[in-house]
Amino acid sequence: MEQNYYSNGKLLLTGEYVVLDGAKALAVPTKFGQLLNIKQGTNKQFKWTSLDFDATIWFEDTITFHEVVFKIKSESNSSIKSKLIDILHQAYIQNPSFIDNSDGYLIETTLTFPRLWGLGTSSTLINNIAQWLNIDAFELLKESFGGSGYDVACAQTNSPIIYQLVDSKPIFEIVNFNPSFKENIHFVYLNQKQSSSSAIANYFSKNHNLDKNIAKITAITKDALLCTEGREFALLMEKHQAIMSDIIETETVKEKLFRDFKGVVKSLGAWGGDFVMVLSKENPKEYFISKGFETILTYDEMVL
Repeated sequence: MEQNYYSNGKLLLTGEYVVLDGAKALAVPTKFGQLLNIKQGTNKQFKWTSLDFDATIWFEDTITFHEVVFKIKSESNSSIKSKLIDILHQAYIQNPSFIDNSDGYLIETTLTFPRLWGLGTSSTLINNIAQWLNIDAFELLKESFGGSGYDVACAQTNSPIIYQLVDSKPIFEIVNFNPSFKENIHFVYLNQKQSSSSAIANYFSKNHNLDKNIAKITAITKDALLCTEGREFALLMEKHQAIMSDIIETETVKEKLFRDFKGVVKSLGAWGGDFVMVLSKENPKEYFISKGFETILTYDEMVL
């Protein structure tokens, strides 16, 4: 029997990094995501194929049930195969029946966005697997990839959310965030994929006293929901950038790349790659294209 699942991609508008330490964060699901197709297979193995948005294969391999159950990896494995074994092993711990009662699987994943965009290739996969096996997606994430879990919350929610970790447990609620000034919001891809895991490790290495800054970011997140004017929202995002720049000891993306831009440029998620959010009165496409950044999406093109 064939089975199909889908999960939304994500963007973290506020609270990057400090969401890991309990700050409230505003996140939105995207119109892009990932599909998971499962068919019956043979030989007690997973025949796995991962397709990019243009139907090109970016990963293809076979993983035996034995490798998953006993978490067996070899030095010849690709990093992707090793991570898949991690995910499937944890899924087996949470629900062993999908291996114990099966002859094998043909699995195909398909992204609806370019993989390098960083909209949640891993989180959408984890949520799809959790849907398939009826297991807790947040536990699956925690025991395989790690991270705050806001991306999994977006994967399974079709509206903007406020997300927070309380005693290391995910708490999130759907919120009404549909800004009247959204025509002044664009998302620009910085032409490079950022590693979330290495960015998180770098953040924790700073080991700052964060209590006051967590409170400030939480306040910005709450205030962002109440904004009725683009200028008000832009000032909040500028303040957010300054606070985070101090915390992670990194210059803002505007200071680094776009000093002459008339507007606000805010990093989303791990600083240094993936998408930034741009707030400006004028259409910013000509400016960013002139700088070599040609992937520019409007708010309505990006956000679900």
